[in-house]
Amino acid sequence: MAIITVSRQKYVVVGAGPVGSLAALYAAKRGHDVEIYELRGDLRDPSTTPLNFTKSINLALSERGINAMRHADHPDLLGHVFSATIPMRGRMIHGRRPTGELYEEPQDYDVHGRTIFAVDRAGLNRRLLDILEAMPNVKFFFNHKLTGADFKRCKAWFEVRRSTDSTDRPREIEVNFDFMLGADGAHSAVRYHLMKFTRMDYQQEYIDTLWCELQIKPTEKSRYSGIDSRFRISPNHLHIWPGKQFMFIAIPSETNPHLPLISIKCRPYHFSSSVVILGDAAHAMVPFYGQGMNAGLEDVRILFSILDKHSNVESNNPEDTTSFDAAIQRGLALAEYSALRVPDAHAINDLALQNYVEMRASVLSPTYRLRKVLEEFMSVHVPSLGWHTKYSRVSFGNERYSEVVTKSDRQGKILLRGLGGLMAVFCIVAYGLYLRQQRSRPQLSIFQSVIRTITG
Repeated sequence: MAIITVSRQKYVVVGAGPVGSLAALYAAKRGHDVEIYELRGDLRDPSTTPLNFTKSINLALSERGINAMRHADHPDLLGHVFSATIPMRGRMIHGRRPTGELYEEPQDYDVHGRTIFAVDRAGLNRRLLDILEAMPNVKFFFNHKLTGADFKRCKAWFEVRRSTDSTDRPREIEVNFDFMLGADGAHSAVRYHLMKFTRMDYQQEYIDTLWCELQIKPTEKSRYSGIDSRFRISPNHLHIWPGKQFMFIAIPSETNPHLPLISIKCRPYHFSSSVVILGDAAHAMVPFYGQGMNAGLEDVRILFSILDKHSNVESNNPEDTTSFDAAIQRGLALAEYSALRVPDAHAINDLALQNYVEMRASVLSPTYRLRKVLEEFMSVHVPSLGWHTKYSRVSFGNERYSEVVTKSDRQGKILLRGLGGLMAVFCIVAYGLYLRQQRSRPQLSIFQSVIRTITG
C-alpha cells in the first residue's frame, strides 16, 4: 500500500524530559516542524536541577523503553544509551537470620538470563536533546511556562522566565500549533488545561511513604573485580533491604530531600485532534516496578504507530493532504490511542503499587517463592504453554499491560487449582490409608479373640 504524505504540521511539545524529547524526535523524523517548550532551563546545564529528582538518580530501562527508542530510527541513539548503562540481572535480598547473621540472597529477574539496565536519567535526556538540536526542523524554548491554552483554536500562552529579565512580571507569548503533546510530568500544566475542554476522570493518590536517596560511596578495595571494583555491593543487582513498613533499595550508578510519591490515573488522554498527554502527565506511578519511564517511552511508540496508521488511510476528501483532513485523521487516531492506552496505563499503575508490597515483604514469603519457582519451571521445560512470570512479561516483553495482568491472574488461578487438586488427592489418599488402618484393627482383634477362645 502506498503511503500518503500528510501536510507538514506544527507540533508543540511541552516538557523536554525523556518522554517529551523522544516524542519530539518521532515527530521531527516524520518531517513536522517541532517546537519544544520547557519550564526549566536547558536540562543539559549542570545548574538545572530536575524537578522531583536529585541529579544522580538512576532509572531502570527495560524492553519497552528500548523498543520505543529502537523505533525512533536513529542510528546512534541506542548505542549511546547502552554505553552508559549497567545491566541488572536480578534482586539481591539483604536480611538477618534468627541467629543474627547477615545474609545476601540473589533472586534473578528472568530464568532465561535476560536483564534490565540501570540508566542515568540525565545522561539519556542529554543525548536525546543533543540529537534534536542537530535537526533543522526542531526549536527549543527553555524557561517557558505554559499559562493558558485554547485547544479549540489551537493556541497556547507561555510566560518567558529568565533570570536576566529586569521586569517583575514575566513576558507572555502566544503560540499557534496544529498538535500539542503534553509530557510535562505528574503536575502537568497541559493536563490542567485539558480538563477545561473534556470530561476527564481524574484520580491521584499519595502513598504513605517518602522517597529519600542515600549514597553508598565507591571504594578502592572491593570483593568485585574489574569495573565492578568501584562498588561496595554487587553492581548487577537491584538491592533490597525489605521491611514490613519500609525498605531500602540500591540501584547501581556511575556517578536528599524527602520526596512524596504520587500515583495518578485519568481518562481520556486527548481532546479532539489538538492535544494529547503522555508519560507521567497521563499516568504518574510509584517507582517500584521500574516502569514509569518505560511506560512513557512506550506511549510515544504506540501513539505514533496509531498516527501513522491513520495518516495512511484515505478519506472521502480528494484533497487528502490538507491540514483539515490531517486533523480529522489525527482526531480518529487520538480517540483510538486513549481507548487503547488507558486500561494499560491503569494496569501498570496498579502493578507498581502492588509491587511495593511485594518488594517490601513478599520477596521473603514462601508462597511467593513457590509460585516463582513453578512458573519458571513451566517456562523452561514446557515453553509451548507460553508460561511466564508476571515480572518477565512486564519487563522483557511488549505485551499490553492489561493483557499481562489477565494472563498472570489466569496462571495464578490455574496454579491455585492445581495445588488445591494435589492437596485434595493427598487428603483423599491419607484418609483412605487412615480408614484402612482403622478397619484392620477391629478385624485383627476379633480374629485374636476367636483364636484365644479355641485354644483356651
